[in-house]
Amino acid sequence: MDPVGLQLGNKNLWSCLVRLLTKDPEWLNAKMKFFLPNTDLDSRNETLDPEQRVILQLNKLHVQGSDTWQSFIHCVCMQLEVPLDLEVLLLSTFGCDDAFTSQLGAEGKSQPESQLHHGLKRPHQSCGSSPRRKQCKKQQLELAKKYLQLLRTSAQQRYRSQIPGSGQPHAFHQVYVPPILRRATASLDTPEGAIMGDLKVEDGADVSISDLFNTRVNKGPRVTVLLGKAGMGKTTLAHRLCQKWAEGHLNCFQALFLFEFRQLNLITRFLTPSELLFDLYLSPESDHDTVFQYLEKNADQVLLIFDGLDEALQPMGPDGPGPVLTLFSHLCNGTLLPGCRVMATSRPGKLPACLPAEAAMVHMLGFDGPRVEEYVNHFFSAQPSREGALVELQTNGRLRSLCAVPALCQVACLCLHHLLPDHAPGQSVALLPTMTQLYMQMVLALSPPGHLPTSSLLDLGEVALRGLETGKVIFYAKDIAPPLIAFGATHSLLTSFCVRTGPGHQQTGYAFTHLSLQEFLAALHLMASPKVNKDTLTQYVTLHSRWVQRTKARLGLSDHLPTFLAGLASCTCRPFLSHLAQGNEDCVGAKQAAVVQVLKKLATRKLTGPKVVELCHCVDETQEPELASLTAQSLPYQLPFHNFPLTCTDLATLTNILEHREAPIHLDFDGCPLEPHCPEALVGCGQIENLSFKSRKCGDTFAEALSRSLPTMGRLQMLGLAGSKITARGISHLVKALPLCPQLKEVSFRDNQLSDQVVLNIVEVLPHLPRLRKLDLSNNSICVSTLLCLARVAVTCPTVRMLQAREADLIFLLSPPTETTAELQRAPDLQESDGQRKGAQSRSLTLRLQKCQLQVHDAEALIALLQEGPHLEEVDLSGNQLEDEGCRLMAEAASQLHIARKLDLSDNGLSVAGVHCVLRAVSACWTLAELHISLQHKTVIFMFAQEPEEQKGSQERAAFLDSLMLQMPSELPLSSRRMRLTHCGLQAKHLEQLCKALGGSCHLGHLHLDFSGNALGDEGAARLAQLLPGLGALQSLNLSENGLSLDAVLGLVQCFSTLQWLFRLDISFESQHILLRGDKTSRDMWATGSLPDFPAAAEFLGFRQRCIPRSLCLSECPLEPPSLTRLCATLKDCPGPLELQLSCEFLSDQSLETLLDCLPQLPQLSLLQLSQTGLSPKSPFLLANTLSLCPRVKKVDLRSLHHATLHFRSNQEEEGVCCGFTGCSLSQEHIESFCWLLSKCKDLSQVDLSANLLGDSGLRCLLECLPQVPISGLLDLSHNSVSQESALYLVETLPSCPRVREASVNLGSEQSFRIHFSREDQAGKTLRLSECSFRPEHVSRLATGLSQSLQLTELTLTQCCLGQKQLAILLSLVGRPAGLFSLR
Repeated sequence: MDPVGLQLGNKNLWSCLVRLLTKDPEWLNAKMKFFLPNTDLDSRNETLDPEQRVILQLNKLHVQGSDTWQSFIHCVCMQLEVPLDLEVLLLSTFGCDDAFTSQLGAEGKSQPESQLHHGLKRPHQSCGSSPRRKQCKKQQLELAKKYLQLLRTSAQQRYRSQIPGSGQPHAFHQVYVPPILRRATASLDTPEGAIMGDLKVEDGADVSISDLFNTRVNKGPRVTVLLGKAGMGKTTLAHRLCQKWAEGHLNCFQALFLFEFRQLNLITRFLTPSELLFDLYLSPESDHDTVFQYLEKNADQVLLIFDGLDEALQPMGPDGPGPVLTLFSHLCNGTLLPGCRVMATSRPGKLPACLPAEAAMVHMLGFDGPRVEEYVNHFFSAQPSREGALVELQTNGRLRSLCAVPALCQVACLCLHHLLPDHAPGQSVALLPTMTQLYMQMVLALSPPGHLPTSSLLDLGEVALRGLETGKVIFYAKDIAPPLIAFGATHSLLTSFCVRTGPGHQQTGYAFTHLSLQEFLAALHLMASPKVNKDTLTQYVTLHSRWVQRTKARLGLSDHLPTFLAGLASCTCRPFLSHLAQGNEDCVGAKQAAVVQVLKKLATRKLTGPKVVELCHCVDETQEPELASLTAQSLPYQLPFHNFPLTCTDLATLTNILEHREAPIHLDFDGCPLEPHCPEALVGCGQIENLSFKSRKCGDTFAEALSRSLPTMGRLQMLGLAGSKITARGISHLVKALPLCPQLKEVSFRDNQLSDQVVLNIVEVLPHLPRLRKLDLSNNSICVSTLLCLARVAVTCPTVRMLQAREADLIFLLSPPTETTAELQRAPDLQESDGQRKGAQSRSLTLRLQKCQLQVHDAEALIALLQEGPHLEEVDLSGNQLEDEGCRLMAEAASQLHIARKLDLSDNGLSVAGVHCVLRAVSACWTLAELHISLQHKTVIFMFAQEPEEQKGSQERAAFLDSLMLQMPSELPLSSRRMRLTHCGLQAKHLEQLCKALGGSCHLGHLHLDFSGNALGDEGAARLAQLLPGLGALQSLNLSENGLSLDAVLGLVQCFSTLQWLFRLDISFESQHILLRGDKTSRDMWATGSLPDFPAAAEFLGFRQRCIPRSLCLSECPLEPPSLTRLCATLKDCPGPLELQLSCEFLSDQSLETLLDCLPQLPQLSLLQLSQTGLSPKSPFLLANTLSLCPRVKKVDLRSLHHATLHFRSNQEEEGVCCGFTGCSLSQEHIESFCWLLSKCKDLSQVDLSANLLGDSGLRCLLECLPQVPISGLLDLSHNSVSQESALYLVETLPSCPRVREASVNLGSEQSFRIHFSREDQAGKTLRLSECSFRPEHVSRLATGLSQSLQLTELTLTQCCLGQKQLAILLSLVGRPAGLFSLR
């Protein structure tokens, strides 16, 4: 064809195309909106005839370039009824690069250029391109208003009704139902986010757009972050705000700008605010600076919306964040355009640090049941299939849970719109069971009937996968082939928009209608494309944690890709995939098996909470029962979910998996943002044993949904709902549901800010929970009157064992009766009557009302209440405001309240005057075992013993005495009480009144009295010594830490003479420890005043008094001679026997002599002990001299010059004196004088001089003096550093010591040297020498010594290093002993 013919052919083809499109102007408008998103369709074209408008629109498309024009031509051929010959000409002429030409027909050339670029956008003018003109304020205001009107008009045109695609309902683009919005309750620098400024909604309530922003001056945060998972409608809500503003609903803002980070990420240079607003959004017609100054001045009426903040979090380079994020940071912090409002949308995860701490956080939580129904009603408005769609949702629980995600709800409606006319009701259960199959049905619904474009789907899936791998969500015409763009536009798989990157730089961008659709198409490509093998496929089957790591700044784009791959591994999807794979079913089956195998491996691993949820989604999508069972059984018994958002779909999926589990499981949701209707997903989950929620996101709607689920959980034993914002409305639903859960053992409503009436409503359910063991109502701020009502519940409810209230804590502990649940439910009347009375008699109640601001009148009410109740194990009212009067009332009532263990009135403002009142009040309480009052430590504690049986009548007294005489001392019955009045600031003036108050207590049992830590002083000690006889027989008296002087301390020794019960006095002077104690074994006999009337008892008590020694222990005291003289003089009148234990840092020789000189004046003394007391080297001689000066001494033991003990004999004891001076550094120079002192003792039975410094010379000297010492027992000289010389000298000395009967020496490691004497001369002697290591030169001396010992009857030489030659010499020189002769 010649060139003229070609041009004529093109003209004819152009005319045919114009005539074709003139028939369907709405379709052309929709395509113009798709390929030229920023084009104005209606402002100036209304006057043109239809054909001229079509020509104008075609010219606009043609000038965009070959890619756009070819994509448009493919759409024409795909979607419109085009004759076959015309379709061939269009595709061959305009549908390929070779045929594209810039020569248009005459119709195209005739249009003026101004109309080719017609639209609202004016040619760009840079903000600083023209000099500023001086204008008056009125002109500046007119320019600004003109721009604001232009901005609003542009938004109005942008959001005009969109045209549905082929085969789609009109409502597909128009339906909008606001999702659930919930404000966060913590600041942004906490894990939960920031406080929402003025969001006046609760969970589950609709949020009007105006409620998102508080525009009052200085009220609420300027920055709002909208958080929501993929598909929750964040972008939709952002555009909805723009649309509402364009329609005039947000009058608080004069200007609104919407930016998408997916487009802003393409900016590589740093921007100013004016460049952001004018270059990338909408430019003023003139004078940019004036307009920007107006916006800056009125910044509080400017709203900037940034969609997709999570997509802006690119990894930061060495120079910090990127240019757009830097600009965003300055806008948020107010350094640029100060005062403007900023709103950003983001998926949950790591947020940039540039967000201010006070930023408001709003969570988007999708749809609940009513919202789903509302959406379906709008979608199928005026359509006959509306009722059928609602029925399908009501009967298909899985589909209903999927519709909780708004994006999936839209897909589900589209699928139902496609399925309902051709399928019987109820088919959605089989056709739409999973999210993957929902998308699969959507693709089928959008495809031409009976024709699935397999190659186009796989090619588009390859583009989608390539985008996910490179982090790309915006595509240009060069990235996608024109036929694929046409395919995506025809089937609503792609959306288009205008991308501006700078002044005059704009082009059309394409993206998948939703990120999840991009993931689904990528999964289709991976599963069906022959280009992908199974090894490559399995690399994409991973679990993404919803906790964004610190090092991972950007959220992944392929969150749902593993889920879609798992869904496509379902057997149901195999025919669909095989069709896409051109019938290669084996390859598809192999890929499906590979995906399932990877999931099996993941199911057996230990995973975090977010990965467990992701795994459950994947497993549930596969519809493989075996895999679901493996996953369910592999879950841990304790399954925690902490600090990541969860949706209804998540919990529904988890429930589906748990249905395959046999063992019970504990679910703990702590800090997880939960949708209000999430608990509905747990309906019928019988595997849950413990269920715990802790989140401020849980409110009344959540509680209502939970109340519907609880009765269906047959194994549930523990329910926890803590830290929520639930109110009376929500609690009322739970209170109605709890009786339907009789198996519950523990319920917690702590930290819920519940009101008083709500708490009372909760405890009303206690009688209806027969197995309940614990009810926790802590941190709910109840008043005192409510607390008393709760105490009444504790008293009247037969199963309550403890009520614990301390400040914010409020806990009921219960003990279920032995009756079964069925029995308790079958006889409620009997339970209220006889059962309660029987329970009240058998049970014991512990009541702890600590720090509850109780006052005197509250104590009166409490006493009246408790007197009617069961036996009390413990009553703790510490930390209240009872003061003296309240404490007195409680003390008086103690004997009537049957308290078994403890009454605690600590920290109640008790004074010194009140102490007397309390003591008088408890004087008649028989069961009181101990009273501890410490005003300094704010302690007032009563301890009780079990109430003893009263012993009345003479027969019982006689039987008691008979048993008393037959019992051993340690078996005597005990009846004592302790009165501890410590650190109360008591002085001498208080003692008389205290003793009067204590007088009654002394007759109820043997009394332990503790006055330690007071301020009695010397005066008080003297006064108390006078008052003590009037108190009767005490078991102990503690006067520690009372500032007593040494004179006062020594004065207390006189009490041994005045107090018959006193048997031990322990005094540590420096630490002021002073304790007077009686005899434990006889305290009960002293406790009753009538026993001395019985002669047998009196005789027995006198015997006990004579046999039990009295003991005085005086330590940490300066023991000077005058003090010792006074002490001994005081002890003269003390009845015996007496044990005296003294201890000080060092005792001088003069003090020791004084003490020893006084010994003869103390005939009752049985023991004198000096422990941990430093003594001089002279002390061994002073003690040795005592043996002759005091004939009563039977034993002296001095160790290391720090411990000395003297035992004294009574007249009845046998004679014989033992003395030991070990470790006293005695050497040769001391031996002669020491032996002279010992020789003065007439009856010396044993002497121990071991561990001294005698050496060979000292031992030789001692052996020489032995004949002078009248020793009749053992002489121990071990460990004195002696050698073989001493052993030889012993052998040589034996003949001169006729009373020696045995001698043994071991010079090895044992180092022993012992000589045994007898009272008379011995005919035979025994000699044992061990490890003496004799040398050859010692043999002759040894033989000579042994030869002279004619009386030697036994000789033993063991390991003495004698060789054969030395032994032969020894045997030849020594005569054989008469007895045993042993060589070893």
